[in-house]
Amino acid sequence: MVLSDDQFQAYVEENNVGKKKCKFCGHLFAFRTSISRIKWHWSGTKGHGAAICREVPKDVQEAAFLAMEGVNKKCRIRADWFINVDNKTERLVKPVAEASSSGGHIPNKSDARENALPTSSSELAGKAFEENKNAILSWLMNDEVLRIGIYGMGGVGKTSLVKHVYNQLRKTSGTFHHVYWITIPQDFSIYKLQNLIARCLGIHLSNEDDEILRAQELSEAFVMKWQPFLILDNLWDTFDPEKVGIPVQEKGCKLILTTRSLKVCRGMGCLQKIKVEPLPWEEAWTLFRERFTHDVVISPEVEQIAKSVTRKCAGLPLGIITMAESMRGVSDLHEWRNTLEKLKKSKVRDMKDKVFPSLRFSYDQLDDLAQQQCFLYCAVFPEDYGISREDLIGYLIDEGIIEGIDSRQAEFDEGHTMLNELENVCLLESCDDYNGYRAVRMHGLIRDMACQILRMSSPIMVGEELRDVDKWKEVLTRVSWINGKFKEIPSGHSPRCPNLSTLLLPYNYTLRFIAYSFFKHLNKLKVLDLSETNIELLPDSFSDLENLSALLLKGCEQLRHVPSLKKLRLLKRLDLSDTALVDVPQDMECLSNLRYLKLNGCSQKEFPPGILPQLYRLQVFALDDWVQGQYAPVTVEGKEVACLRKLETLECHFKCFSDFIGYLKSWDGTLSLSTYKFLVGQWNDNKDYLRVLEFSGRSRKVCLCNFNINWNRSSPFFPCDIQELVILRCTDAGSLCDVLSLQCAIELECIEIQLCDRMESLLSSSWFCSTPLPLPSDGIFSHLKDFHCYGCSSMKKLFPLALLRNLANLELISVEECHKMEEIIATGVDWVVGEESSSSCSSSEFDLPNLRRLNFVYLPKLKSICSAKLICGSLQKIRVRDCPKLKRIPICLPVLDSGQPCPPPSLEEIDVDPKEWWESVEWDHPNTKDVLLPFLVLGDGSRVSDCLKKMKTKEET
Repeated sequence: MVLSDDQFQAYVEENNVGKKKCKFCGHLFAFRTSISRIKWHWSGTKGHGAAICREVPKDVQEAAFLAMEGVNKKCRIRADWFINVDNKTERLVKPVAEASSSGGHIPNKSDARENALPTSSSELAGKAFEENKNAILSWLMNDEVLRIGIYGMGGVGKTSLVKHVYNQLRKTSGTFHHVYWITIPQDFSIYKLQNLIARCLGIHLSNEDDEILRAQELSEAFVMKWQPFLILDNLWDTFDPEKVGIPVQEKGCKLILTTRSLKVCRGMGCLQKIKVEPLPWEEAWTLFRERFTHDVVISPEVEQIAKSVTRKCAGLPLGIITMAESMRGVSDLHEWRNTLEKLKKSKVRDMKDKVFPSLRFSYDQLDDLAQQQCFLYCAVFPEDYGISREDLIGYLIDEGIIEGIDSRQAEFDEGHTMLNELENVCLLESCDDYNGYRAVRMHGLIRDMACQILRMSSPIMVGEELRDVDKWKEVLTRVSWINGKFKEIPSGHSPRCPNLSTLLLPYNYTLRFIAYSFFKHLNKLKVLDLSETNIELLPDSFSDLENLSALLLKGCEQLRHVPSLKKLRLLKRLDLSDTALVDVPQDMECLSNLRYLKLNGCSQKEFPPGILPQLYRLQVFALDDWVQGQYAPVTVEGKEVACLRKLETLECHFKCFSDFIGYLKSWDGTLSLSTYKFLVGQWNDNKDYLRVLEFSGRSRKVCLCNFNINWNRSSPFFPCDIQELVILRCTDAGSLCDVLSLQCAIELECIEIQLCDRMESLLSSSWFCSTPLPLPSDGIFSHLKDFHCYGCSSMKKLFPLALLRNLANLELISVEECHKMEEIIATGVDWVVGEESSSSCSSSEFDLPNLRRLNFVYLPKLKSICSAKLICGSLQKIRVRDCPKLKRIPICLPVLDSGQPCPPPSLEEIDVDPKEWWESVEWDHPNTKDVLLPFLVLGDGSRVSDCLKKMKTKEET
């Protein structure tokens, strides 16, 4: 309340002798006492030569205080006032100020109700709200939690949550004796924050300029308070509390802040953080109904539209409340339908005036133009669509939003960092795409806000609108319809969009035809994505898109022809993988700016010579051997691939080892190849071999097929960072040592050996005896996780016992159809060399902490898995089939205090065949088989425990 001097005079009386008298307490003032001194009497502030009135009403007290504060900026301000500052207003409200050691005002229950911050009960509801509130109150009682961060998108209810906590503290005696609330102004600075805190604490900062001295004064003032608690609402930047003068410490001041940025929470050192999420549907609909509070009866049709309006707000309380209040009292069906349509087009005035400005502030705070462009680019995708991070970053590179970086990996690092920043400030949400990979999504109202921004400068068109020829305006910059449903772009449709840079039409599975006229006037098109459509050819007019930087035709399984690429000299990304191309596109050698090329096999068995040396800027080159599930190999020459010095990713097929070796010899310190998949040798189109090409997720893989090694034993066969090695039908290798230099293969994670008929062991005894084993942490196989051996008819032994200490990361051992296999982990004398190895072999047990699966199938001569005991705490599955000579399982089970064995917590099943083998096999403890019976699965797939239950039930009945 603000009063003039004349209005204040109304609270003063004069007696018979001319003295002025306070109307509230009867205090007599001296002759000629000014109205200013009388206002100090009512203000409740000591130290101004006026007695304090104890009977003045609160509204008059506040008016007097504000009046005197306005005329004297350096006055002391009472410590039991709460200050709320924003860009336009400044108001003071009395907060909790319970008794401290030096005394003070102790509020009663009516005080707490009277001085609480205003909240709406309809905003404070729901399971998540209660959980968040209780978590905050719990943390406040924990001496170790000094800083709490509450973050979330604008309008989601952060301030409402903390207001509720604030009011809860006011009602609870014996918690915090001084609770202060400051709403941070948008033009934040340490100096301004110090002033706001000083006002809350009721002190005058003596030094106007020195922030260090001011901080010291504030810190001393906080120390004088008993258990102070400071709330900072709407914080946008980080700062050092000590530099401000906030002593955040145990038994000292506690800090809680609200912000839209997770990065701010982290930067402020918040030990505990809460993200306030949008409301789930039921709570959103409840909030809408409560704020709508209609006093008219609405029809079921109107109610359904009201629900659609609520859904469009996507759980954002600010949007829900705004729409509910704007529709109060409206029952007309036409008006409701009109409102919903306007809401879909972001044209509801109340939303534009009240909601979008709040959301846009987060966008305006982005300090990087590329981040703003990245955010706006996400609006090109449909509402509530999970946007693959990889796809999105690829588009950003194509558009030039991410630029000036030489390495493609560095570009993707920049892109992921950018998306992380947008997630941290709650402009994007983290999710998974339809393949389960990392993705981002835009909240519906944030997307509407982005579209509103784009309408002013770079209009876009998304979805079914593009069916309407009249909607193709000249001002359009980007057009997309992902997962659309149209069969053709007919003749006569020739949009004149001179500014159109992006056209995204992927996953339109019914699209078969694009007319010649369509591309005629799209001269500035930079990104064209027709992936996963059913087009059979591109029109010749496509060849004139001279500004095109990305052409994406992945998964166009009917595409058989692409026109000349001669004019597309600015093209940087070309994806023709999973298509039905008959020939490599014409004039590909003209694409000297190409950085990314993916295509698959066609009728040509070899990639045309002379093209690759012209594509010297390539960073990604992937040549797939498969077309619609059929094997169609296209090989490359090693010397041509060697010309590509900027490659970071390479997937190709070398016809013979000379090409492969020729390429490896070109490697030097300038090559930055980080991802590769090499297929080397003559590959047979045999379904039994398909497993070796299955995607494993490893980035560096070599497959060797149908080869012999006698021709050149000294060749440098492999890069030293290989992660996966597949050897198929090596005709003359006696062990892996004949193929691979094991000292250089420290990073190997997977080895798969198939149909190598002369291979007798994984490591030869001669190599093992002559090579000292390095420490397990950096020794051979120290990264090995999976080992597969199939159909090696001469294989007798796998690992030597002394190597077990190196296999701490091993997760899977699978051996199948090796008819001569006798020992999995061998202890033969010829493999025990030197004092260290002898000591290793003499150990009675070994720990394989990550071993999860053992698979032994059709090994008719297998006698031993390992002579020592194996501790396998992570074991999940054991499979033993047709291994009749195997008499002992060396796995030690955990032992209870009673001395009885128990199964590992991770164990899922033990699959055996035949049943008689299980009955005869031995374990280290006589009761082991009884303990493992619930996990036993017989060859026919039946669980023994289920059979026993059925038998027991039958007996009981």
